Amino acid sequence: MNDLAPLLTPEGRALLDAVRGTAPADELAVATRLRREHPAELVSAALGQARLRQRAAAKFGAEDAERMFFTPNGVEQSTRASVAAHRAERMKALGVASVADLCCGIGGDAIALARAGIRVLAVDRDPLTAAVARANAEALGLAALVEVREADVTEVDTGGYDAVFVDPARRGGRGRIFDPEAYSPPLSWAVGAALRAPHGALKVAPGIPHEIVPAGAEAEWISDGGDVKEAVLWFGTEPGAVRATLLPGPRTLLGAGLPDPRVRPVGRYLYEPDGAVIRAHLVAEVARDLDGGLVDETIAYVTADTLRPTPYATAYEITDRLPFNVKKLKALLRERGVGILTVKKRGSAVEPEELRRKVKPQGPNAATVFLTRVAGAPTMLVGHPVLVAHPA
Repeated sequence: MNDLAPLLTPEGRALLDAVRGTAPADELAVATRLRREHPAELVSAALGQARLRQRAAAKFGAEDAERMFFTPNGVEQSTRASVAAHRAERMKALGVASVADLCCGIGGDAIALARAGIRVLAVDRDPLTAAVARANAEALGLAALVEVREADVTEVDTGGYDAVFVDPARRGGRGRIFDPEAYSPPLSWAVGAALRAPHGALKVAPGIPHEIVPAGAEAEWISDGGDVKEAVLWFGTEPGAVRATLLPGPRTLLGAGLPDPRVRPVGRYLYEPDGAVIRAHLVAEVARDLDGGLVDETIAYVTADTLRPTPYATAYEITDRLPFNVKKLKALLRERGVGILTVKKRGSAVEPEELRRKVKPQGPNAATVFLTRVAGAPTMLVGHPVLVAHPA
């Protein structure tokens, strides 16, 4: 799809309605039928858009995705709607009424900001991407709050805006870019842009090293449904603060600058911290709240003798502890009648699928095995998840 305009015509919109929900196996037959009355290129574009909308439903929800327009990169790189809504609510709580959204992509963040009642200048230098962002604002009834501009973000005057949000491109011709200074635009430029407004937010990869987070920034790691999605550097909020935010919720754990937790023997319960907690280096805060310690100084598993509610980690009751030995594990699982086996690993080179093939679980029962290190020794911990209600 190199030109959005034909899809915005009455004929294009009618075709989009006609191909909505088309299954991949039916595309050839649908295309053949529609090409009898419509240009082949337009039919192909409509079917391509239908495929992108189906993919985008996981990020944007089916209702919005069926009305929006996408590019392949836009689906892949856009912010998940729940994460964008969280950021927009934070902006709103800060009193932000206007945002310059630089590197806006297909407009996911601009949409969330506008829905929070915030006026947005959305900027992208790619003509097609900017056109898609404009079409999305119109499709969702937000055009009055979203101005889309095709321009180089480094040449845009953001004066007069309450906040600047920058989402630099973190992919190149060879895939993901891990050096923040190789982002487009570079992180150093984005920091400068954020500092020129009362408030700023920069979307960065969750693997950003803590040591390169600017001293005046607040760093927030965000997960959604247990999956780490991104990190955000905030300016004009709490300099030096570190937090992990879990969605839905949100639930936020604020760093207290604690030292590393002590290592202790494996207790009755094992807690697996949420990925955002681990990325934010806040495992110590979780261990404190659970009155627990680490199974190994290099492993982010917390162990404790008592079961306590926490939204920041998943609890497991440990029933068996074995030195790493596949034959012993296979015998134990056979004895317990375990046919549903979940394999988790941290600090082990063994691949879960490889282990599952070797032990050949059979039976009606379920178990979880952790491949990890305990006090430096390769160990298998066997148990099962424990559901525990945590405070609202």
